[in-house]
Amino acid sequence: MTPVQIALAILSGLVAGVLSGLFGVGGGIVTTPAVNVLLGGTAIQAIGTPLPVTFPSALAGALAYGRAGHVSLRALRWAAAPGIVGAVVGAWLTRYVNAHLLLVFTSILIGWTAQQVVRGRTPTVPWVKGRTPGWKHAIIGLVAGFVSGLLGVGGGIVMVPAFVLLIGMPLKRALGTSLVIITAIVIPGTVVHSLLGHVDWTMALFLTLGVIPGARIGARIALRAPDRSLRAAVGGFLMTIAVLYGVREMAALLGGRG
Repeated sequence: MTPVQIALAILSGLVAGVLSGLFGVGGGIVTTPAVNVLLGGTAIQAIGTPLPVTFPSALAGALAYGRAGHVSLRALRWAAAPGIVGAVVGAWLTRYVNAHLLLVFTSILIGWTAQQVVRGRTPTVPWVKGRTPGWKHAIIGLVAGFVSGLLGVGGGIVMVPAFVLLIGMPLKRALGTSLVIITAIVIPGTVVHSLLGHVDWTMALFLTLGVIPGARIGARIALRAPDRSLRAAVGGFLMTIAVLYGVREMAALLGGRG
């Protein structure tokens, strides 16, 4: 890597870390295009390389939320194992599944959940600490893990809106819980992608130098923000991701057909 690429990697990691701590995601939405566009990595490296970077980013953010009491260890116990299974299957399927088509459907789902988050929609069953059926956490973990392994992201784009909309978990608790589950989910995906030769460890190292302080900054901002402002920010962020992913992947699908 050139000195310019090293600087870009650290800066990209910093931005990814801030988003991770602020929105409860792994940061792959920044590191994936950064690896491909700014750092000269291949398309498959752009999927695999962000995963080992996601672990320290999510861990740094999770520790900050945990100290503030906004992490559900019960959700972690139920969601971690299914999430790991989903991550392994998703990573393995990168050889066979059309990720462009999957992302189009994912972007539609994210867009719908984003406007629900902004509107403050609540589930029919009110959230009570420790009373959510474990199978709900397990299903959310399974889907998030699959998305993580297949697309090289942490899975927070699935978990945060699912915890808020399907379970009714308070937003800050959903952000912190998402991050702590991500730390478990990304490990098997990282191993599989590494064995397949999809991880550039030099890029990962320099990205990591930025994500750790970035995640702490993002978590600190989120914990101090009023709930209404944070809800609007999270919803706006998810909607932006939905539009960007949807447009990009539709273009890729149409281009491939041409």
